[in-house]
Amino acid sequence: VQLQESGGGLVQPGGSLRLSCAASGFTFSNYAMDWVRQAPGKGLEWVSTINSGGGRTIYADSVKGRFTISRDNAKSTAYLQMNTLKPEDTAVYYCSSRVAGVGYRGQGTQVTVSS
Repeated sequence: VQLQESGGGLVQPGGSLRLSCAASGFTFSNYAMDWVRQAPGKGLEWVSTINSGGGRTIYADSVKGRFTISRDNAKSTAYLQMNTLKPEDTAVYYCSSRVAGVGYRGQGTQVTVSS
């Protein structure tokens, strides 16, 4: 199982970024996908989850209405569209999934929101 995030960067407050998570080594369309983040000096925070078919999504209150999770099962890729970014969204963002009872997480992509 491999998960590879991309799309992070430096953005001004109020800006947008779209993160991608390319998956391989498992049947992507069979598993839910998560996005989690870790801010400097803090623990992991769950951000959002999408079910295997893409029809059901849930969000942390801190990002609800600003972030949108999606997936393309034909491309084995999950996405996180982040709008109206705030400085408190600064973190390393990871995609993760539990495959056959084992949790996997990518290496992460840095998102920095600053003027």
